This record gives sequence, C-alpha cells and structure tokens, in this order.
Amino acid sequence: MALPILNSIASWILKKRIHQMELFLKYPHEVQEELLFNLLKAAENTDIGKKYGFSDIKNYATFSERVPISTYEELEPMLMKTRQGIQNVFWNTPIKWFAKSSGTTNAKSKFIPVSNDALENCHYKASKDLLCLYLNNNENSQLFTGKSLRLGGSKQLYENNNTFFGDLSAILIDNMPIWAEFSSTPSNKISLMSDWETKLPAIINETIHENVTSLAGVPSWMMVLLNKTLEATDKKNMFEIWPNAEVYFHGGVNFDPYRNQYKNLFPKDNFKYYEIYNASEGFFAIQDQNDSNELLLMLDYGIFYEFIPMDTFGTPNQKIVRLSDVELNKNYALVITTNSGLWRYLIGDTIRFTNLSPYRINVTGRTKHHINVFGEELMVENTDKAIAKTCQDLSCEVIEYTVAPIFMVNNQKGAHEWIIEFKTKPTNMESFSRLLDHNLQLLNSDYEAKRFNNMTLNPLKINVARHNLFYDWLKENDKLGGQNKIPRLSNDRKYLEKLLQMQLLQQ
Repeated sequence: MALPILNSIASWILKKRIHQMELFLKYPHEVQEELLFNLLKAAENTDIGKKYGFSDIKNYATFSERVPISTYEELEPMLMKTRQGIQNVFWNTPIKWFAKSSGTTNAKSKFIPVSNDALENCHYKASKDLLCLYLNNNENSQLFTGKSLRLGGSKQLYENNNTFFGDLSAILIDNMPIWAEFSSTPSNKISLMSDWETKLPAIINETIHENVTSLAGVPSWMMVLLNKTLEATDKKNMFEIWPNAEVYFHGGVNFDPYRNQYKNLFPKDNFKYYEIYNASEGFFAIQDQNDSNELLLMLDYGIFYEFIPMDTFGTPNQKIVRLSDVELNKNYALVITTNSGLWRYLIGDTIRFTNLSPYRINVTGRTKHHINVFGEELMVENTDKAIAKTCQDLSCEVIEYTVAPIFMVNNQKGAHEWIIEFKTKPTNMESFSRLLDHNLQLLNSDYEAKRFNNMTLNPLKINVARHNLFYDWLKENDKLGGQNKIPRLSNDRKYLEKLLQMQLLQQ
C-alpha cells in the first residue's frame, strides 16, 4: 500500500476517537463518577474489595471515608503478594506486569502493577489519542509516511514467579500492537538493550537511514541522542538527517529549560512540540492544542482522580477534593484510583489547573521535590521557568541543574545553593546569578518575601558543574538513559553534596 494512502487511512481511523472524547469533555463529572463505580464493581470480590466493603459503597462520600489515602510503602505488602504469584488481591484480573521504578526520591525500587486493562485502555489508548489530537489539529500532517523515533528505557524484562518486571517503556514495547511496531524505530531488539552506552550508537546507526517524521522521549535523554547523532553524521541540524520530521512528543520533565536548544536542533517555525503526562501508574494528560503549554486531563482511561491542596498537604487539616471541587491556579498533590488496582494512591506529583472547561493542567513538580525549609515553597515549575527566562535573556544554555538549601547556622541566614552544568556559559556569572534570583522572585511571591532585604534568605549561590558531571552521577547510580531524571529540588543536601564531591575528585 502506498505510504500516502496508508497515512490517510490511519489519520481517518484515529480521528474517529475525537467524537468519543467529546463525551468526557461535555460530562466530565458524570464520566468520572461512573468510572469510579465501575472500578469498585470490578474489584468488590478482591481482598481489598472485601476489606473495605466495595460492594455496598453507593457514593463518593462513603468511598472517601472508607478507603484511606496510600503511599507506595503502605501498599507494598499487598503488591508483594501478587509479585509472588497470588492474584485477586487488589484487582480482579491477573496482574502479570510490574513497572520497575526507583523514581528520583528513593533509591529503593518500586514495582507498580500494570494490568491488561491498563495496557489496553490507558497506555495504548493514550498513545492513539495523542496521535488523534495531533492529526486533528494538523490536517496536512504526513506523520504516517515515515516512522516515529522512540527513545525508551534501558531495562530488560525479568521474570519472577510468573510475573514480569521492567521499565514501563520496555513493558509497552514488549506488548506493542503490530501497527505501532511497524511505524516505530529503532527495532524492538535495540529499544530493549540494557546498556545505554552500547544502545546509543546502535540507535544512531539504525535511525539515520530511516524517514523519521516524529520523535518521542524524555527531553534530556533525547537531546543527548540528537547531539550524538549530529556528531556522528557531521550535520548542522536534524533536518539535514530527517528532512520530513514534523513533531516531537515529549514528557517526563519540564520542557522550558530545553526549549531553545531544541529550536536550534529543529530550526523551522512549523516544527511542532506536543507534551504528554504519563508515568508507570498511568497516562494522565495530553496537550490537545498546537503551541500550548496546557495538557488536557484525560478522564476515560480507567483512572479516578482526587486532589490534595498543597497548602494543606501533610498537615492535620489536609483536605482531599474530587474533580468538581478544584480551583484554578492552585497547586494540588495528585491522588489516583486505577484499573491496575491502585486505590487512592498518592503518586507524588503536583499539578495546577489552568482551565476548568475542559479540565487542563500543568505539571508543577513533586510533593517531595520542592524546597520549603524557610517557608519559600519553591516548586520545580518556578526554577525551570526562571532558568529558561534567564538563559534566554543572557544567551546561554543549561544542560542540567539541582538545588538544595544552605541551612541556618547560629546567626547566619539561609540560602539556596545551585549546581548548574552549562552547554553555553554566560559571559558573566554574577549577572546570571542576580538575574536568576530576580526571575525566581517574579515567579514566586513566597520566595520574594523571604528574599526581601535578605530578611530570611541570602542571595543564591551557584556552582558551575564540570562537563558531564550529571551524566557521571546518573551512570554511577545505574540511571543512564530512558526515563531517569535529575532531582531538581530537595529539602536536604544529599544530592548536592554528592555532586560537589564528584566535582572535587575530578578537578
């Protein structure tokens, strides 16, 4: 079949989904409530369903009273039973797959259940919806005349007691439908290679000969791949290798610090960027408009959403609200109940609603990835935007960074200490430091109040990282490639001290 005809047929099939989306766009609360009761009905005869009496829960109020908010550590004993081969514990169909994730806050591995329901009706459904929304917004797209360059995790799949665990992207690739495998590059064999430093040249060697029309992956690691590809081919930008590339689908970290570098890699005004919000626990939101930084919350993926206002999070007055009660421009911790058997699970992400009809969000950070040692409530969203604005104003580029507090000692005031690896350094670090601090104050009134006349916080301190410092830290911690991320903010100095130590050892 000729590629243009295939492109037209695929576009037509995917666009039909738009009419289904209109249901949750028009009736968001009804769709979410029906979904919750379908989840309760499905699991009423499981161990957890019997424990909390799912069969006679008739309304949200009873659900929220009976079922507690849970962290991974609280759910782990129940998850371990299923990993050992015992089924019907928290979900009514067999759980064969577990997505292994250490996240960025805990070195201990987490094993997140992935049911067949979640594979089909969440992760793969979302992948099709992403294409559907993009094609609906770009009528002249030629996406399916070429292939999508996917950059997934570097973990192999391991069998354990008739269950399998591995990086989520490895699980998705291993179960990928034929249509998706046909339209993707590199091959499954290369995509699932475990060693990043062997995998990288293999990806380059295979993909430079393909007609790549789209790319998908975490911005930090995709940038490493693209820069290495330019070096290997001696080209100036990616269009010299893939002239038909039209869109980059990205997620995992805030795109703002990387945006200008990608514009240099893809120097055409009509090249598109589409953001997604997914995790091992589920696929949550998709950018549904061209040239937007807002993500449409997807309400029919088998995930019931609740939210904890961050101004009450972890306090005796902590509140939990459902979708109908959220407010604009307020930070919430995300709580999910899923079709993989996670019940009122505190995922650890924070989001902010930018629109209530339809429900659109921004991802603002992590519940553990903020700095609030001095009451400044600094979020990753603040630092990412401040870095991006400062780099734009001073014509410099940042590869990675992390920030930690300088604690008060005796009569000394506190401060924030940064370590930043630059691709292009500013001509004057003092000017960079002052402007970054100024931009942070513009973005965060709490930080501004603590910085006023150095009342609580002294000016920030910046360390310039040597070349490849963050890459070496990730390598040392077996976190190269795929979906691994640098911890941006921390309330302690653990990450920063280790990086400073590595910096000193190799100077």
